[in-house]
Amino acid sequence: MSTAAPDKLLHRLSQGKPVAAIVLEGTDIYLRELCRARIIEAFVPPEAREWAVLRLSAREVGWDEILSRALTVPMLARHQVLIVERAESVEKLGEKARDEILKALEEYFESPAPFTVLVIEAEGLDGRQRFAKLLREKTLVVELTIGAGSAPLLAAQMAQDLGAEIDREATVALAEMLNGSPGRMHIELEKLASYARSRRITRADVETLVVAARRSTVWQLAELLANRRSSEALTFLETLWRNGEQPAGIVGALAWMYRKLVEARDLPVHTKGYQAARQLGMSPESAEAAVRQAHRIAKKDLLAGLVALAEADSQLKSANPDPRATLEFLIARLASPIARSAAGSA
Repeated sequence: MSTAAPDKLLHRLSQGKPVAAIVLEGTDIYLRELCRARIIEAFVPPEAREWAVLRLSAREVGWDEILSRALTVPMLARHQVLIVERAESVEKLGEKARDEILKALEEYFESPAPFTVLVIEAEGLDGRQRFAKLLREKTLVVELTIGAGSAPLLAAQMAQDLGAEIDREATVALAEMLNGSPGRMHIELEKLASYARSRRITRADVETLVVAARRSTVWQLAELLANRRSSEALTFLETLWRNGEQPAGIVGALAWMYRKLVEARDLPVHTKGYQAARQLGMSPESAEAAVRQAHRIAKKDLLAGLVALAEADSQLKSANPDPRATLEFLIARLASPIARSAAGSA
């Protein structure tokens, strides 16, 4: 068929154009979730999604089962969406097994089920192999990347979806700082929306909150807080201060981190990074760190931390704030050993 960018897919779906098989190729979690959600919205009504949307891993189940499900008429729904994850695993099989799968897929694509939308997901495909060539010939391949010119527009749409408004200059600055990465832009916009509250997000807000180094430093600080190492946490804070980090930016980043820790606390302690990434809207590495650190802190302490962060934010916005004292008191509260917990705490 053809290759398209995510916005082309969304436009096609909005016009109600049918498509039997779609390949989502790439590693960007946000764009994958966005495309997946819009496909489901286009073909399956909310009341039918419990039984008409199915996710299977190509690495864990056979393609015979996947194609059998695709050919099975859904109950109480006109269409079903069948999502096949980790499709690139086909490329690592032996030649005989791979050839059998390719033959079955070729037969299915010759006469696809009219009631099934087959969504094949792969982080990357080897264009030299027959599997990739077959998909590019028979399906709509959506590359999960965006051009530099589209990134600011996507940032504006993200802000709108979060219930916020953002200046055009701010979207341009955000896209430039984060190299147009949709996943990273969405994470930072969550923080910016919380920081700006009911007013428009400005370029100054972006420059205050979105500092590339914070992506790693905030989790380093989380490690110290999770282990109640208050003295080291205060030393770390001093380093951030000397490096020019703004107090509001530090509090905003910590508030975002605590919200993610609350979400991560509800996941099993041994959840893998790629699994947690889907739930938390983060990179697999950061999601795995969030789960690990969240289970070192009782949930009641995480919620108490959010209260402390809200109070610190309010103090920083008061008439005569003392930023240094406010942040030092905040770190002392967050690292307090009073409510130290084990992994199994509530």
